[in-house]
Amino acid sequence: NGVDLSDDVAEVRLNYRSETVDETAMGDTTRVMKGGLKAWDLDAVFHQDYAAAGPHATLYGLVGTTACFELRPKNSCSTQINPSYYGTGVLETFPPVGGRVGELLDVAVRLVNAGALTKASSS
Repeated sequence: NGVDLSDDVAEVRLNYRSETVDETAMGDTTRVMKGGLKAWDLDAVFHQDYAAAGPHATLYGLVGTTACFELRPKNSCSTQINPSYYGTGVLETFPPVGGRVGELLDVAVRLVNAGALTKASSS
């Protein structure tokens, strides 16, 4: 939603996959699988920050709603070697508080697909 949280990211993983559909027919002696619908989800761990533009203020109110995201390997212009991935997803989880004594207060979130994942790069 227009907020850059890259300074707070400790870990991120974008998972992109395809369902497999059984296309086996009578007379086949081996199962035949075919690619089906695609799906994606985004798992991220942020160093919790309760400031106005931090993870808590940005993400807490988005739980259960759709939000746009953009992700690049490096926080610089999108290129062939630094593609951007973007899409719209539902923020499934956001634990507002949690952690151990003596460790940073981190928050793990999950965004699940609410539309297609797009990959873009400029040459």
